[in-house]
Amino acid sequence: MTKNRIWSLLIIPIMMSCEINSKEMASPIRLTIEEANRLAKLPLHCMQVEYPNKLNQTLEDETYLKGPKALHPAFYGCFDWHSSVHGHWMLVSLLRQFPDLEDASEIRQKLSENLSLSNIQIEVDYFSMPQNSSFERTYGWAWVLKMAEEIHLWDDPLARELERNLQPLTDLIVEKYMEFLPKLIYPIRVGEHSNIAFGLSFAYDYAHTLESSELKNLIKSRALDWFEKDADCPLGWEPSGFDFLSPCFQELDIMRKVLVKDAFKLWLDSFMPELSGKDFSLEPGKVSDRTDGKLVHLDGLNFSRAWVMYGLIKDFPVEYGHLMKIANEHIEYSLPSIVDDNYEGTHWLGSFAIYALQEAP
Repeated sequence: MTKNRIWSLLIIPIMMSCEINSKEMASPIRLTIEEANRLAKLPLHCMQVEYPNKLNQTLEDETYLKGPKALHPAFYGCFDWHSSVHGHWMLVSLLRQFPDLEDASEIRQKLSENLSLSNIQIEVDYFSMPQNSSFERTYGWAWVLKMAEEIHLWDDPLARELERNLQPLTDLIVEKYMEFLPKLIYPIRVGEHSNIAFGLSFAYDYAHTLESSELKNLIKSRALDWFEKDADCPLGWEPSGFDFLSPCFQELDIMRKVLVKDAFKLWLDSFMPELSGKDFSLEPGKVSDRTDGKLVHLDGLNFSRAWVMYGLIKDFPVEYGHLMKIANEHIEYSLPSIVDDNYEGTHWLGSFAIYALQEAP
């Protein structure tokens, strides 16, 4: 099947227009049932595939040498722990949006098998092993809380079972945030996993939805400590070669969530003043080789940039509606290619694509 054919099946945009400041705002790309069915197969086909696998484990001694499934019976598939976690989030999200997914029965069965109470307890125990207390800090932690939030919002008997099973891990991750954030003196401004603005953003969503005021207030306080005085973010320096997150856009995203609208607008005018210009332009990150596990990160960057822009547009359609075209272009560049046979991207990029599409205004 040609890539053009794949693209025609993947994207069925709903065309409409609205007048904003005498300019037409593009329509967001919509997630359809056809796209959901196709993209769901990516995590579904790898969530119980043990190898290849990147454990990212620090060994205290040889007794800790075990296979991925023994160490992580819930999240051993899809190449690495965090990709498995957000693959599980993705499938829950799709079932919540599209209960009639063609693979719904298989997805429900695998979710139930992987997220059993006994499996989650082993995942919790892993963090207590010597040298593993900071495992997946904070990228994997953020995806655990995003998954917990999605399960909480899913009105389904299976969701209640999964929520109970996941609770020990959810509670542990909240505790880890509460312990770690006060100790982090300086923010981590990178384009990969340890980006602290991303780690705050998903955790803040969880805290807001679950009404966890202590966590929510801590995240807000730390975001203001680190970012409130920032100005003139050097967007022109981005992207770096392996980025899948934009340091500038991720910081924008968490500040949009923690600040009231008027305060955020003033902050953004100082932080990224160029965004308000109707002639603002930003090219998608270019991928030269999708068989390279690092270079394909740039597809993830395109999706994460898009979801930040969509979130900004939802809150400020008049001021930032012109970014819709740019967000769409980022998705359009990368989406046709994430259904190829390159496991370097297919094991994780579907989650980024789905999150971007569901954030569309």
